[in-house]
Amino acid sequence: MIKMKLHIKLAENKMTQKELAEKTGISKNTIGSYCNENNKHIVKEHLDIFCKLFKCNIEDIIEYSED
Repeated sequence: MIKMKLHIKLAENKMTQKELAEKTGISKNTIGSYCNENNKHIVKEHLDIFCKLFKCNIEDIIEYSED
């Protein structure tokens, strides 16, 4: 199972979903889906943007664990 940890990065950086959407150009609805783990797929370019913005590794944004 893939788990999104974007909400953790937002909290660590004291940033709202709206602010992240404004900084990245990614829609607020998409950011919300990532944060609430309602997304059906993850856009690779979005992961790249998040890693650059937060200066982190991809493991800080997504995590794999067996069910």
